[in-house]
Amino acid sequence: MAKQFPALDDRLTAFIEEQHMFFVGSAAATGRVNISPKGMDSLRVVGPNRILWLNLTGSGNETAAHLADTNRMTLMWCSYTTRPLILRCYGTARAVHPRDADWDDLVAHWGDPLGARQVYDMQIDLVQTSCGYAVPFMDFSRDRDTLAKWADDKGPEGIHAYWDEKNTTSIDGLPTGIFDE
Repeated sequence: MAKQFPALDDRLTAFIEEQHMFFVGSAAATGRVNISPKGMDSLRVVGPNRILWLNLTGSGNETAAHLADTNRMTLMWCSYTTRPLILRCYGTARAVHPRDADWDDLVAHWGDPLGARQVYDMQIDLVQTSCGYAVPFMDFSRDRDTLAKWADDKGPEGIHAYWDEKNTTSIDGLPTGIFDE
């Protein structure tokens, strides 16, 4: 059932590109494990062992704090349509912030949307597929525009203030590095 690969191939990359949602898992050396759903066309496969994903402003900033402590990450996709498949990519990642030298090059994959707070640059060391026999069928209706509208209403200064209030530490008190120099 489960199969392991050293990298993504064209078939698995196409599967990723067909999905409307993925999940990210991260953890520091101690504290809580975080799993978050992601969507909004925020992911790019840029090579067989490299994925970029855009992290927009949210209520927490767990992944950034976890990567600052322990740079491991897992991404997961599930098929909710005819083909029963679960795909996981395991590896290490780094958080790239707007202040970093390679920010402009990386965020250009999305056009630098308002509220972009990090790009995660993941190096894949293991790809695993498994059956999705127990994953339910679900129909995709549409993407939500709530986060983009929220960011527009806040504006750049409001988003910065929100980061200061809500995104500087994880729920376990670890620093996220959002304002580090």
